Amino acid sequence: MLVTLPTHFTAIEQMSFWQGTTTRLLMACAMGAVVGMERESRHKASGLRTNMLICMGAALFTMMSEVLAGDSANKGQVASNIVQGIGFLGAGLILHTGNRVLGLTSAATVWVVAAVGMACGAGLYLEALIAALIVFFALRFIGVLEAQSGWKRFPMLYEVRGSNADTMFAAILSVLDREHLRLSIVERDKVGVLERVTFTLSASSARHKLLLEELTASNAADKVVAFRDEEED
Repeated sequence: MLVTLPTHFTAIEQMSFWQGTTTRLLMACAMGAVVGMERESRHKASGLRTNMLICMGAALFTMMSEVLAGDSANKGQVASNIVQGIGFLGAGLILHTGNRVLGLTSAATVWVVAAVGMACGAGLYLEALIAALIVFFALRFIGVLEAQSGWKRFPMLYEVRGSNADTMFAAILSVLDREHLRLSIVERDKVGVLERVTFTLSASSARHKLLLEELTASNAADKVVAFRDEEED
């Protein structure tokens, strides 16, 4: 039975490969860190280390693809599987809970970071830098522009507190019915004599402001607070 042994590289070949790859790997780490710092600032699961490792791994696979192919014409076989592998990794970041789908932006970020790593692995440093800056800008500023434009719908968590649960729920339902919104309770508990209910609503910035004013104006609620959903991308 014949056994195919691994490709053997001489010491000179290994030294040459090492010198040519160090810059590419370091550049990949730097590009991944640019995106990872933005994700880390938002406390996302795919943070600084994750994006650095994904970007560097994609760069290394891209370089090894050509080396392992040798004289074969198919030098992109290993690199082509990066897209599929990152697809599975990104799918693990997507979470569907009730009427919400979370993690789509994080999954897309991981996918693009892998592409940036492949560009670094191919020695396309300028293209990789431009792509990383575009991703950083999109993650940092586009969401703010969408929220300020007024047409972007985003979820917010509302917490309503009151001493009379029946009256409080009746007031909440009355406000939501006028706005044609459905009550989706996230949590309900009792703190001392106060009944507390937390629910999520997805609407534009102007509509969130209106809902908060209407809920606060209700005599059934002792206090109403609203804050951004931390799980939102």
